[in-house]
Amino acid sequence: MMIALKVMERVLGLLGIAALTSCSVIDEDLSDCDKQAKMDYELRLVTNMNTEMKTQLTTETDLKLEHALRQYLGGVFTDFAHDVDLSFYDTWDDSLRLQHDEHIMDANQASYTLNLPMRRYMHLATANILDNDLVTLEDDERCHRSRLQQVDRDTIASHSTGIFTARQPMEVLEGVDQNFDVHLYMANCAAMLVLDPRGYDTDGVQVYSTGFATGFNICDSSYVYPTKSPIVRTERIEAGDRSQESGDEVGFCSVTFPSRDEKGTRTVIETEEPFIAKESDESFWEFRVYVLQEDGSITETTLRIKKPLRAGQLMIIKGWLADRGIVMVEDQLVGVSVTLDWNKKSQGDVEL
Repeated sequence: MMIALKVMERVLGLLGIAALTSCSVIDEDLSDCDKQAKMDYELRLVTNMNTEMKTQLTTETDLKLEHALRQYLGGVFTDFAHDVDLSFYDTWDDSLRLQHDEHIMDANQASYTLNLPMRRYMHLATANILDNDLVTLEDDERCHRSRLQQVDRDTIASHSTGIFTARQPMEVLEGVDQNFDVHLYMANCAAMLVLDPRGYDTDGVQVYSTGFATGFNICDSSYVYPTKSPIVRTERIEAGDRSQESGDEVGFCSVTFPSRDEKGTRTVIETEEPFIAKESDESFWEFRVYVLQEDGSITETTLRIKKPLRAGQLMIIKGWLADRGIVMVEDQLVGVSVTLDWNKKSQGDVEL
């Protein structure tokens, strides 16, 4: 009996040692051994907003419009994150999500200490999704399917927040204090049409934009473009009152995903000059301007922009109102087509 008890004690002791040291044995499965990893997150706002405003908005009237535009875009072109969504995926097999964390960040940068099993991961992060009514995070249980998806409608409003994303391969190691720096970059952009009234009433002017992506694959930084892009309602940006006498310019701004880019390039441009584009004969996106006339007819002017609109970019197109509600521009990289009596010929794809 005494011998049996001693044998049992020895067996239990060996089992205890094995339990304590199993996460240090090289040949053992380490997937269940947690390790604290410090994750440092920072939003990197790479944008041309200030340069574009200084270049395009130069007159005294422009400066008043610039102030209004800055107020409107204050929650878009910002490196402030309200919420962050953090996912850690298996790098083998079916790329399933292994851990998911959500935080209210309310800052430009933040650090989180996470308990992660030792292994290799692909880490994806998004910021500022909760308050954006048009864009949601979809299919995020698997890494290569995780995407930002815009609502599927023929006509939509503008995005209400600046959306940021990041992707980073990482490996959590045993016995090492690790810090991971994760930089999040902007995934949407903005465009504004500035109109000089030239004595015409602008109350009956409505502007839409179109030609943009409707989704973003986070893992490979690629945008999804539909066969038919939705029509985006712009927001009216005013420098003063609407009276004809004031002569103040009026702006029409939309916040969207980027347009298509030059053939053979991705829309996410990783370069020190991310917003410089070559001259092109191809139009990438459009403004559509509708002006109500006194006889009840509507004039449609389509401005086809031959410059891609990229993530983080603000692009300002300037023009003026002419006779019969036609919009004129001087920019050689903007094509113009006009339809008079549009409401009598329209197929009804724009909700006025």
